[in-house]
Amino acid sequence: MPSAAAMAGILAWFWNERFWLPHNVTWADLKNTDEATFPQAEDLYLACPLAFCIFMIRLIFERFIARPCAMGLKIQANGPQKAQSNAILEKVFTAITKHPDEKRLEGLSKQLDWDVRTIQRWFRQRRNQEKPSTLARFCESMWKFTFYLYIFTYGVRFLKKTPWLWNTKECWYNYPYQPLTVDIHYYYVLELSFYLSLLFSQFTDIRRKDFLIMFLHHVAAISLITFSYVNNMARVGTLVMCLHDAADVLIEAAKMANYAKCQILCNLLFAMFAILFISSRLGVYPVWILNTTLFESWEIVGPYPSWWVFNLLLILLQLLHSFWSYLIVKTVCRAISKGKVTLFPNKSIMFSTLVKFLKSVP
Repeated sequence: MPSAAAMAGILAWFWNERFWLPHNVTWADLKNTDEATFPQAEDLYLACPLAFCIFMIRLIFERFIARPCAMGLKIQANGPQKAQSNAILEKVFTAITKHPDEKRLEGLSKQLDWDVRTIQRWFRQRRNQEKPSTLARFCESMWKFTFYLYIFTYGVRFLKKTPWLWNTKECWYNYPYQPLTVDIHYYYVLELSFYLSLLFSQFTDIRRKDFLIMFLHHVAAISLITFSYVNNMARVGTLVMCLHDAADVLIEAAKMANYAKCQILCNLLFAMFAILFISSRLGVYPVWILNTTLFESWEIVGPYPSWWVFNLLLILLQLLHSFWSYLIVKTVCRAISKGKVTLFPNKSIMFSTLVKFLKSVP
């Protein structure tokens, strides 16, 4: 166990003012007073218990709101056909491999006196058992749709009253001595709590192929939210969060329409999502966000170590935007050329629960 002196030294190194703050600014300058309140790192501790509360609200929402809506839309509650109980095959599946090769299939065939095709069918059915049912997918998407719609609406209503929505240079005037408002604090804590709840729920939900991608996405979102709050880049942080939530509303709505077999509505929503995502992430984001964090802040505030880190994270996010936009364009092109779409084996975050999406283009 590290001593108290060693722990104090580690904390002092981590919270080094030369890294986190502009020149000639100290943490003492940003302490709360009767006249002004500034973001404090300990404010974010509230997000952990709130994330648990959001997770519990999700369970209640899915059980008493989303599930009845799904049943009303005739979405079946039953999952894939279950594989026949077999201890030998179950042991191979859980301990060795879910995709046995030809040699192993032949060995199992001799051991069980089953033909190879029957064993292949068993493994296929067993793999399908681990996939969430359409009902579970619908309930999850409805929960995310509801939250994204609420938080996006809140963000728009809040930001339209702020000067930095219309003039992004306002994000940096008098930085970092920009007081923390109740609206910004609520916005940040709620977004952080939601992404923490998604991080927790990944370990309780049925594990999917894109588990690692989703996990890294949630970690990146949590890191950006936390980082921008701690060094009081909250104004530009609110712009980034609101911009990203806009497209998330449409993709979850498209998933819900797909699960409800409303294919025309699904295609329409996906087209709207594709247009909004590409225009906002490849057009608005670099012109609106990167321009102010890289150039306007350089002119007004000047660079310092955490400024470089924050901009590096935003640039990496832009690279992800470009990759996801490529996948969306590829999907649309396939839909136009073939009339149907086969999703990629390694699904992106946007397509993590879209199975048999865009079967035809009207």
